[in-house]
Amino acid sequence: MALAIGIDIGGTKIAGGVVDADGNILQSDRRGTPSRSAEALEAVVVDLVNEYKSEYEISSVGIGFAGFIDELRSRVLIAPNLGWKDEPLKLAIESKVGLPVVVENDANAAAWGEYKFGGIKLPKDMVCVTVGTGIGGGLVFDGALFRGAHGVAAEFGHMNVEPGGRLCACGNRGCWEQYASGNALVREARLLAAERRNEAQILLDLGDGTPEGVQGQHVTIAARKGDPVALAAFDSLARWLGQGIADLTSLLDPGCFVIGGGVSEAGDFLLGATRRAFMASLSGREMRPLPEIRLAVLGNKAGLVGAADLSRH
Repeated sequence: MALAIGIDIGGTKIAGGVVDADGNILQSDRRGTPSRSAEALEAVVVDLVNEYKSEYEISSVGIGFAGFIDELRSRVLIAPNLGWKDEPLKLAIESKVGLPVVVENDANAAAWGEYKFGGIKLPKDMVCVTVGTGIGGGLVFDGALFRGAHGVAAEFGHMNVEPGGRLCACGNRGCWEQYASGNALVREARLLAAERRNEAQILLDLGDGTPEGVQGQHVTIAARKGDPVALAAFDSLARWLGQGIADLTSLLDPGCFVIGGGVSEAGDFLLGATRRAFMASLSGREMRPLPEIRLAVLGNKAGLVGAADLSRH
């Protein structure tokens, strides 16, 4: 049975694992993303691959990366959250590990992982939206991953939703991920906690007692405990997320949306509010067929599994 290594590189973490041809993860590990330095990040990936090679017979390596990847699945054209430009990631890793390497956008890899190994039959036309540090997107059309003419399709996080709005790491203003991502959730929670401290006791106690100490996991925990400020922060994120999904529905008319990424761990709590915002924003909602909106089955493992499978092909 051919074994492949999947590596999922995000803005804050690197997940790695050994994956069999059926999408089963035999071993997995997690590391912090070390810095904005390409050399430091590549060293972490090489260490993981060599560790797995010492224990398993590996055929290939698939890397899911949060950035624009070229049509050859070789170079990182730009990674806004890490400040990378035109980085030859495939060559850098291949030269050190002696295995074939494929580089793919992390959300594309997650979309493929969910489509092929999610355990639930999905429509041939589906959209994956990953909500983490930023927002990523992946498209499966007619049962195949759609990458566009230059490999950079489905960068939904950088759709302009608020002209002249918040400055994004990509250099533009008003990108969707500035309002509907994990970073946006934390920003909103901190702002509201500073304004409404008396209502944010649960949220503040989970941090260090100050709005600046609030982290993403604190917002989810506090919301589940009924903290009104945490709930308001989630409502804000869900409004933006649902509105964006409604716009994508008008553009693409998919059979299903799959919501993944770290923020999706909030589960039905996030999904319900997003669905309501989607229905309030969708054009022709009373007369048109509606796509299903569901949470990713594989969760944060989807990118790792999908990247490993793509490397086999």
